[in-house]
Amino acid sequence: MASSSLLVTIFLCISLFFFLSVDANEVTVGGKSGDWKIPPSSSFSFNEWAQKARFKVGDFIVFRYEAGKDSVLQVTREAYEKCNTTSPKASYTDGNTKVKLDQAGPVYFISGTEGHCQKGQKLRLVVITPRNSAFSPAPSPSEFDGPAVAPTSGAAKLAGGFSVVFGLVLGLWAFFF
Repeated sequence: MASSSLLVTIFLCISLFFFLSVDANEVTVGGKSGDWKIPPSSSFSFNEWAQKARFKVGDFIVFRYEAGKDSVLQVTREAYEKCNTTSPKASYTDGNTKVKLDQAGPVYFISGTEGHCQKGQKLRLVVITPRNSAFSPAPSPSEFDGPAVAPTSGAAKLAGGFSVVFGLVLGLWAFFF
């Protein structure tokens, strides 16, 4: 009886671990066309594109560009607004840059090539904390400097996953008792 209770407990813990884990996504800047370059027209903005996407802690953002002719700089809000390339938080030049979004809140990127940022090659995105993360609090609204990207609802995923775990535990309990 004690060994079957231990088995059920272990199974429940493993199931909850997999259920609560969050899958990271890779998102290419600009969508399917995916080029980090000066926008081809004033009708395209990297920020408008970013507002239509959802970025969560643990996701990766991918920048594709011609190595040696362009770069990506992760910068502060002030450097973003002024297109200041002198003191970036991080600098990338490999042509296929993958940046992990490791904390909630706004994140700023600009091109490191002179004049490109002023012509629209800049990106501000908002990273959210996944709803089912109990350990990473969301930033306060005062930390955001523009319209926030609303998190997608995980209610359906939560209800479905709970039902599966509950059913498995109930089934195992009935089997062993």
